[in-house]
Amino acid sequence: MTETVALRVDPKLTGGPVIDCDLHCNVPKIEALFPYLSDFWREYCTQSAFRGPVDTAYPKGHKTTARPGSGSPPGSSVDLLREQALDPWNVEIGILTCSYAIESIHNPDTAANLAAAVNDWMAAEWLDKEPRLRGTIVIPVQQPEMAAAEIERVAKDRRFVQVHMPARSSMLYGNRHFHPIYEAAARHDLVIQMHFGGAPGNPPTPSGWPSHYVEEYVGMGQVCESQIMNIIAEGVFDRFPTLRWVVAEAGWAWVPAWMWRMDKEWKGLRREIPWVRDAPSEYMRRHMRWTLQPVDPPDVIQFLRIVEEMGSDELLLFSTDWPHWQWDTPEEALPPDLPDELRRKIAYNNARAFYHRL
Repeated sequence: MTETVALRVDPKLTGGPVIDCDLHCNVPKIEALFPYLSDFWREYCTQSAFRGPVDTAYPKGHKTTARPGSGSPPGSSVDLLREQALDPWNVEIGILTCSYAIESIHNPDTAANLAAAVNDWMAAEWLDKEPRLRGTIVIPVQQPEMAAAEIERVAKDRRFVQVHMPARSSMLYGNRHFHPIYEAAARHDLVIQMHFGGAPGNPPTPSGWPSHYVEEYVGMGQVCESQIMNIIAEGVFDRFPTLRWVVAEAGWAWVPAWMWRMDKEWKGLRREIPWVRDAPSEYMRRHMRWTLQPVDPPDVIQFLRIVEEMGSDELLLFSTDWPHWQWDTPEEALPPDLPDELRRKIAYNNARAFYHRL
């Protein structure tokens, strides 16, 4: 068993308590969900040898998948989460993500029932055991009506603060097919979390399947760019003006260039989408935020320049991305030479303002 290396974070690095907006919990095996499934579905899983979603955005053995000593499988222990992320970083609130690939299941009823079981498992095995944690609602995103019903069911638990939608999907998220999800999320003041990954069965690039994981890993930002343009062009934020959207674990250094390109082309082509009354970058600044990890800029000067080019210091949300391995020292996770006001906004204030259910 790999030894856990104690992490020490200087309180001056964050300037106080933090809100960690991307922590992961991992269903260790489908039997862990049996207490939250009906007799029928337990029998179905047992007799058919169904093992739940087998696709994953985090291949076993890759360094980005897990830090040493983060559990077996990584991200399956509340105690290790406390020891390696909550306590060292002085986390006041940590928002859990469960990337259980419900989107890869083609049977609608199976997908809906497993999603419900994951949410009940998360509430009982994580939120009940650690009061600092908040949850992300797992949904069968490929079945929007069923997804909306699950949001309605789980939203009664105020500890759930957002809805999980993987970045990769069978169709772009601006499509009106997904409106029931957005209606339910907006009604309950839940944030939409578009997170790295997804296993819908189609290639992760417009030109087909890549040969290596590194291509998919680096290219996830391109997937998010396509989703963002479509969401804005299709008028999602015009139809749902209170909807808020977090892009998680897909980087953010690409955001200023994408804002500039969208604005430039919108000026010449806006007659196609007259309902988009403001520049696309304005929709992004009003409705969208990005989690900090992975941090692409290698030094504080470049970090600050990109924040300036984004046009707002309110767009970044602190995250450790536990148990994924994005940095070696705390100073790589959050540059130590940031101005105090910006550091506090990233570490705490931006999330507190954006997540109303906190």
